[in-house]
Amino acid sequence: MTVLTTVRLRLEPVSDRHVDGLDAMNQIPEVMRYIGGQPATREQTMSMIARARRCWEAWGTGWWAFIEPTADRLVGAGCIQYARREAEPPADLASLQCNPLEIGWRLHPDYWHQGLATEAARAMAAFAFAQLAAPELIAIRHPDNLASARVMGRLGMQYRGPETWYGTITAAHVLTRGDWQRYGPLDAITADGASVN
Repeated sequence: MTVLTTVRLRLEPVSDRHVDGLDAMNQIPEVMRYIGGQPATREQTMSMIARARRCWEAWGTGWWAFIEPTADRLVGAGCIQYARREAEPPADLASLQCNPLEIGWRLHPDYWHQGLATEAARAMAAFAFAQLAAPELIAIRHPDNLASARVMGRLGMQYRGPETWYGTITAAHVLTRGDWQRYGPLDAITADGASVN
């Protein structure tokens, strides 16, 4: 499992150590407004961590906890994972590998409007293109989630239109490997301790 670092964040693969921080963030209505529409229970957060660990084991990628190193505080979370069309995850994760890789993120409101989502997303995108040789990344959002749309735009993602993912109609954006090379070099981030330049 890969740890990434940026100028202001350490991205750690999610684990049981992050339960309290993720649970606190996932219970904030503003955080979950466009992600399911209601706060997550602690049990749902623990299930998410368990699924993420399975993804790391199966694919070598999954969800990271975004940690502010000075305070050792969880400030958000994000992922590179295979997207799914259905609402519920399949028992067999291999069945998702025919789908594109997805990039996603969420932040605690205390850390909104500081550029941290973009900073973390750039690191995750660099990992996907450099380490996983992804031909493209998709990002999906609730059609009303304009804050995420702005982060997608800063990454160089192009709006592709309405698409069904996770059992609902979403606004889909895409970033090809070629476009990424124009927006940010693949060597901008490396694993296990390097910094974004």
